[in-house]
Amino acid sequence: MSLDDASATPEVLVRVEGGAGLLSLNRPRAIHALTLDMVRAMTGALLDWRRDESVRVVLIDHAVDAGGDPKLSRGFCSGGDISLLRQSALEDGVAGRRFFFEEYQLNHLLFTYPKPVVAFMDGITMGGGVGISQPARLRVATQNTRLAMPESGIGLFPDVGGGWYLSRLAGRLGQYLALTGARLDGAECIWAGLASHYLPAAALPQAKARMIAGDAPDVMLDEMAAPAPEAKIAAHADAIARLFASDRLEDILAALEADDSDFAQTTLATIRTKSPTTCKVSLRQLATSRTLPDFAANMAMEYHIGGRVLMLPDFAEGVRAVIIDKDNAPQWSPATAEAVTDTMIDDIFAPLPALEEWKPL
Repeated sequence: MSLDDASATPEVLVRVEGGAGLLSLNRPRAIHALTLDMVRAMTGALLDWRRDESVRVVLIDHAVDAGGDPKLSRGFCSGGDISLLRQSALEDGVAGRRFFFEEYQLNHLLFTYPKPVVAFMDGITMGGGVGISQPARLRVATQNTRLAMPESGIGLFPDVGGGWYLSRLAGRLGQYLALTGARLDGAECIWAGLASHYLPAAALPQAKARMIAGDAPDVMLDEMAAPAPEAKIAAHADAIARLFASDRLEDILAALEADDSDFAQTTLATIRTKSPTTCKVSLRQLATSRTLPDFAANMAMEYHIGGRVLMLPDFAEGVRAVIIDKDNAPQWSPATAEAVTDTMIDDIFAPLPALEEWKPL
């Protein structure tokens, strides 16, 4: 496939082969970032396959350019449609809220799907890519995996179920990932519990072929899995648990300031570049998620947050600084943690009118 042909091809390749339904993300120039049309295509296929007895397993991966261009094969999914969200933020927010509404329905559908879902997190897996991989029963990492929730750097928060997954990681790792946007490689995903199996990328075609042929996916992946390398982040696990022990951003910053280790100082410098508002939102989000009864309640909470954070000045400014102008010098408003009050965060988390609340399919 040439670049000239890319716009004429579907953004998600939907097909059934053998006993498997396959969803292959197909926006290589955008590292397969999710558009609303992609969300709808995936949701429609999953609803159809839920009733189709011939489909025994669902595989989610990214299409690889037939010409083998490595620039078009960098990742599984880099996130959501930032262009749509920013344009919506500059208008009335309606299109952005619609995107969140349907994307979160897809996330919940995957989380509750009655058939095995296997996500192949080969390459960049960020934001929306985390949202469609973490609900899968089986999550395959490779040496190429780079998983992150980097939203605080553009004035957003780790949505698409991030509150649920990150809040349930051991040792305050979730809070560290939410505030810093740090990337985990495949071995670190295994160590953290964000991946179920580690395979060399070269083994993925064989794994998919065996599932299509009818092999039980969990048994087959157990058989094919390779030992993951050492997880580098494990060396910092104790420091993360100690430094991120509080749910107050001011406490975390103070703990980092008081620790003169290279890790603490590098982490502090990283958090200082993020939106103070959405860092506080993220900490409240994770603390609240731990108290919720189920994933649907988590997604309803994230929908409350999403529509409001979208319209705050930090989102448009973060996208400008990081993605459009690339000066990496966002002017956050408010600019400090102390200036972001509890009342401001309460307003972001407040329930919506009944007719506007998020609901699962």
